[in-house]
Amino acid sequence: WALEAIAGAARETGLTARTHLKVDTGLGRGGSWGEDLEHVLRRAAELATEQVVEVEGIWSHFAWADAPEHPTVRAQQEVFETTCARAEQLGLRIPLRHLANSAATLTNPSAAFDLVRPGLAVYGLSPVPDLGSPEDFGLREAMRLTARLVSVKDAPAGQGVSYGHEYTTSQATRLGLVPLGYSDGIPRHAGNAGPIQVGGDRLRIAGRVCMDQVVVDLGPGSDAQPGDEVVLLGRGVDGEPTAQDWAEAAGTINYEVVTRIGARVPRVYLGGAGAGERA
Repeated sequence: WALEAIAGAARETGLTARTHLKVDTGLGRGGSWGEDLEHVLRRAAELATEQVVEVEGIWSHFAWADAPEHPTVRAQQEVFETTCARAEQLGLRIPLRHLANSAATLTNPSAAFDLVRPGLAVYGLSPVPDLGSPEDFGLREAMRLTARLVSVKDAPAGQGVSYGHEYTTSQATRLGLVPLGYSDGIPRHAGNAGPIQVGGDRLRIAGRVCMDQVVVDLGPGSDAQPGDEVVLLGRGVDGEPTAQDWAEAAGTINYEVVTRIGARVPRVYLGGAGAGERA
């Protein structure tokens, strides 16, 4: 139906619609397979002959790209290659074949074909942390998440901290308040675990992650003051907490950590066109 909708729009405008056909090679998500795929290829070839549609590419997506030795990887690649060959038999000339996401781009050169689709790797993060860190793949984190302390105060030993008092101070200490919470994208299930850096010291969230703030136990000797920078995400080689650190603390994946940062968090773009602009 989507192909017919594209063809209809092309006829209405008098333009040739360029499209990429998605093949389900085994992920079981988007794309066509089986008899449906054969129908799509045949219909696309007919529309190409009429110059209504130009099939610019054929693509698919791996189910286990982050496990390059998994048998489905080779099996999906073979299905993809067979599909591309079938498209050519039907008269389609496919300039762009693409299959590799970030993980496959870094671990499976044979899946590169005509272009690759890195997503997470563009953030400078490793899509296969069990196989290598960003540095191992020549990547550099491209995103930092920082805030500033809005409150610093002394607290006695035995003081419960934040909702439910799920953290209690073990000694007289100082508590800092960070104005970011789960409404900003901080994982709520990272309470008592999420890593935070203040003044070069690696600390953890003290207690629950609240809607728009978290508390950090700065330690009894801290000289931190309101306005001091807090680093939640940064570069691992610089000793800063990373998205992978947060993923492990929250029991999730680094993809979720970076993509969940909310729209109300100001963005500052550094380098290139529009450097220094906020969005």
